[in-house]
Amino acid sequence: MSALINRLDARAADFDARLTALLAWDDDERPDVTRAVKEILDAVRREGDAALVRYTNRFDRRAVGAAAALEVADPAASLDAVPEAVRAALEQAAARIRSYHEKHKAVSWNYREADGTVLGQLVTPLDRVGIYVPGGKAAYPSSVLMNAIPAKVAGVGEIVMVVPAPDEHVEPVVLAAAAIAGVDRVFTIGGAQAIGALAYGTDTVPAVDKIVGPGNIYVATAKSMVFGRVGIDMIAGPSEILVVCDGGTDPDWIAMDLFSQAEHDEQAQSILVSPDGAFLDAVEASIARLLPTLPRADIVRTALAARGALVQVSDLDAAVALANRIAPEHLELSVADPQRWLAHIRHAGAIFLGRHTPEAIGDYCAGPNHVLPTAGTARFSSPLGVYDFQKRSSVIDCSPEGAAHLGRIAAVLATAEGLDAHARSAAYRAADE
Repeated sequence: MSALINRLDARAADFDARLTALLAWDDDERPDVTRAVKEILDAVRREGDAALVRYTNRFDRRAVGAAAALEVADPAASLDAVPEAVRAALEQAAARIRSYHEKHKAVSWNYREADGTVLGQLVTPLDRVGIYVPGGKAAYPSSVLMNAIPAKVAGVGEIVMVVPAPDEHVEPVVLAAAAIAGVDRVFTIGGAQAIGALAYGTDTVPAVDKIVGPGNIYVATAKSMVFGRVGIDMIAGPSEILVVCDGGTDPDWIAMDLFSQAEHDEQAQSILVSPDGAFLDAVEASIARLLPTLPRADIVRTALAARGALVQVSDLDAAVALANRIAPEHLELSVADPQRWLAHIRHAGAIFLGRHTPEAIGDYCAGPNHVLPTAGTARFSSPLGVYDFQKRSSVIDCSPEGAAHLGRIAAVLATAEGLDAHARSAAYRAADE
């Protein structure tokens, strides 16, 4: 084991055990968190605005007198409070994200059968969506864009954003992003109480149909508890990156790509897989040299030592097989012919092709969404998209001839299931022909 990052060899007898241990993360339910979140949600459901004000003042060190004061009157006013270059970057990123997501939109469709029966699907947007944006330790305008713009493209009727304002402060760049993304209402509340307000509604905060956006363990626990009353996007784990490299990319580039995820938090995971042992040595040397230059070096160092790895494999076929096994949130194919290997990737949240496509570009402005499945859930989940803000309703319009034919089939099957009313309901239409 390196002093900075784990070294694994896929050909070693203990590789499977070491990899399994490396991929594991502490997602066990914490009884203290569960109890606290349940208490908060129950209070918000019973007391509404009064509970919102009480918890906001307590947890965010504020002195709010009434819930109405929690709403930001004019988020667009913050556009003038951010540097011109930042505003321009937000607008450019928003345009790219919007353009990409416009291609996601599902449309209604139908077809007519020979007897005149029409079958189809009606696609409609959600009425109201809530977006949770973390605050406090850092500002996340990119999270605002990535969550709000797909909802806007889908045609959601109203987008309600919540963001904590500890000590009465919200970064202007977050409010500017909300204005650019088309968020309709912004409330300065956070934590489990914000999730409760969005799920149950209060006199001030409207109830929504779905809640999206990242948050801490209290927010994630609250989202899991209100799921069913409202929809949610996902329960996300720590950030992840897996880089497959043939040894031909600058080691400093790869080291910084690994850092880009490790700097998120101490449980983030950064893995490099390569058949070139000398290249792994070079990247390790780059890590040692560049790590002290990072403002968040302590976080990166902890993450790399706990869950980071440099993995040597026999060849690129083995590297791709390992990538599919891990199903990472972010996958970089930093190889000479990435298109060749893309066809073999089955499980990844987002795939970055070639030596000049760092994951960080995808986080901010490439266009695809940066809300991605983590912890191996890319095996069955997809990035956030317009489809997450649309519903699909089946449409059936039977002609008299179709009703007669289908009614006889349905009556037989309903009788076999012992559901007499079903059978007779279908048979009435068949007899009417």
